[in-house]
Amino acid sequence: MITFLFGIVLLIVGYFTYGKFIEKMFGVKEDRATPAYTSGDGVDYVPMSTKKNSLIQLLNIAGVGPIFGPIMGALYGPIAFIWIVIGAIFAGAVHDYLTGMISIRNRGAHLPELAGKFLGKFMRHIVNAFAILLLVLVGTVFVSAPAGLLYNLMNGWMAMGIIVTLIFAYYILATLLPIDKIIGRFYPIFGALLIISAVGVGGMMVIKGVEIPELTFANMHPDKLAIFPLLFLTISCGALSGFHATQSPIISRTTQKEGQGRKIFYGMMIAEAIIAMIWAAAGMALFNGYGGLHEMLAAGGPALIVSEASTLMLGAVGGTLAILGVIILPITSGDTAFRSARMIIADYFKMPQKKILSRLWIAVPMFLISIALTQVDFNILWRYFSWANQSTAVIALFVGAMYLFIARKNYWVALIPGTFMLMATMTYILNATIGFGLPMNVAYIGATVISIFLVTLFFFAAVRARAAQIPLEEDISHWKGATSN
Repeated sequence: MITFLFGIVLLIVGYFTYGKFIEKMFGVKEDRATPAYTSGDGVDYVPMSTKKNSLIQLLNIAGVGPIFGPIMGALYGPIAFIWIVIGAIFAGAVHDYLTGMISIRNRGAHLPELAGKFLGKFMRHIVNAFAILLLVLVGTVFVSAPAGLLYNLMNGWMAMGIIVTLIFAYYILATLLPIDKIIGRFYPIFGALLIISAVGVGGMMVIKGVEIPELTFANMHPDKLAIFPLLFLTISCGALSGFHATQSPIISRTTQKEGQGRKIFYGMMIAEAIIAMIWAAAGMALFNGYGGLHEMLAAGGPALIVSEASTLMLGAVGGTLAILGVIILPITSGDTAFRSARMIIADYFKMPQKKILSRLWIAVPMFLISIALTQVDFNILWRYFSWANQSTAVIALFVGAMYLFIARKNYWVALIPGTFMLMATMTYILNATIGFGLPMNVAYIGATVISIFLVTLFFFAAVRARAAQIPLEEDISHWKGATSN
């Protein structure tokens, strides 16, 4: 398991080296008041500690993505480890940090508002629709996945409809109530279950000396599906995920000081990548090779792999706790997905959210749409979610690159991963059956042309934006309050 362990070491080293480089390059302003104070409303803008914000951020971003995605990505073999490590350090964590910090500088703005400011007003409308679509899909997927796991865990003792109803009831409360009433109070408990599931399974693999495959660039997928672009969409959370760009602004509104950003945004992405490494390793090592994993996925999907791996490594009691931890992950992302969608819609229509009735006007139609989507095949939902997710990551990275270009800082740290993922998402949608269904060689050519065109357009827009001296941050000179408790 040298590749597995070395990969985890690289992730940790990446946090202390490249993470520090990104923080220094961005330029933290410790004395600048954050939106938690300048826009405090007791609902969404509430100062919370670094530990609490970090845990909430981790649970927000770590849904079933860093578990289900890496399990399915394990079919490709150890090359999945390479994408998780390189993707997390140089793309995912940079994406999360820039999104969170730029949001802090701009009144806790969500991605559509940031896209409108830095990429043009037209993009605000496009990204707004895109983000809401992604978040409702995420919320729906993160109802179906934990409901299925709970149903299996209870051996059908409780009807699936009741389980789904209970999860939706929790989501409604978490969406409507102030962030420190539900999310801030219960997430420490949920975090303990997360640690048991991830560290427990990973630790027991090390203790038992499980043979985890070593590094190879060969495609091990039994169906020989193309590594590019499919691997980079299959493993999103854990390496790079646009969903995180919708979650970071939630915590940008509760962060006390800018200096806490590296721990909260960059650090929690690295933590999620470690979770992804553990589940990718479990998928590769515990089911008699890639053929066995393929058969298990065909029989019961990633949920079956989670149940079997947890029980195999931790026994009946420990395995049950680990499964509960995996159930908690999507629930703690689903609740903030809906909450984030509510906040984005409110910002778009400039609807204050202090009154519960204002929140209900947005939340009720959104939940009705999600309930209808639960009737759609999970696999179809997941494919659309994967593409929408990585396309959102592209937009967020280009927002980060534009901000850095205007600020005359190293914009390549965001533009290079953004361009790579732009190529991947364009190739996928041109080739996939849910997209245009073109032959792969045609999709490669089309994606290359589109990517070159859009990057060229970015540079033209960036030069104009720099000349226009678009303000990089909200003016808070009128605010004279304290910056900490």
